Amino acid sequence: MKFCDECGSMMKKQDDIWTCSDCGAEELADEADSATMTSTESQQESGAVDVSDIDDADIGPTTTVICPECGNDTARYEMKQIRAADESETRFFTCTECNHKWREDDH
Repeated sequence: MKFCDECGSMMKKQDDIWTCSDCGAEELADEADSATMTSTESQQESGAVDVSDIDDADIGPTTTVICPECGNDTARYEMKQIRAADESETRFFTCTECNHKWREDDH
């Protein structure tokens, strides 16, 4: 990825010339710089992960919490920042017994 020296916008490479998508500035491509850059064109999208053959203990951390659906006392958990950065993370739980999913927020 290369950024324009004139306006700071991202440039695109066409043949041997970098062209700014905003101001139209052009720059000759340097082969040494191009060799160290990574292109997203060759990256492949990863598909869904099959976890059916994986032991529950290997999927993620567990904690002691009561499932509101079946009363089991163990669940896998994951924490994600889904609100503003100055607010606490949301905890997502999955019951190890019935696979019920729920979440908890700090109020």
